[in-house]
Amino acid sequence: MSGALHTPEAVPEITVATGDADETRALGARLAPLLRAGDLVMLSGGLGAGKTTLAQGIGAALQVRGRVSSPTFIIARVHPALSDGPDLIHVDAYRITSLEEIDALDLDSSLDRAVTLVEWGEEKVEALSPDRLEIQVLRPHGAVRAGTRRPTTSPPGSSTLPAR
Repeated sequence: MSGALHTPEAVPEITVATGDADETRALGARLAPLLRAGDLVMLSGGLGAGKTTLAQGIGAALQVRGRVSSPTFIIARVHPALSDGPDLIHVDAYRITSLEEIDALDLDSSLDRAVTLVEWGEEKVEALSPDRLEIQVLRPHGAVRAGTRRPTTSPPGSSTLPAR
């Protein structure tokens, strides 16, 4: 084992603009087939930016039980798969103030069997997986920026894709 620290490679950022909640749900539905059990997805953005709306599209396309809604007061909700796909664990870490509270959710015990989607997870759940998809949902234009590491600015060569 080497004593060198693992340095993540720079990953290009992708920007997708959506015009309304339906387009944001549709984007989630387009993203869902790319997700597998064991994937960690972190959603960040301001209040009302569309994080839960994106999660609704993902949940619908994954064909999970129950309406995906903001889990703010429940913190974490498991949506079992209704098909052969993975379960969806939807977490809202907004009210979580310590890493001990994240540990108490025991997310790592089910991480390999479900898609774990965490709203407000930045600086809280990164230790769950070094490989994760981080999506920043921005208002007022509904732009969604995705990358596998915390985005800062668009690097040269990044692309902009229109919503379908």
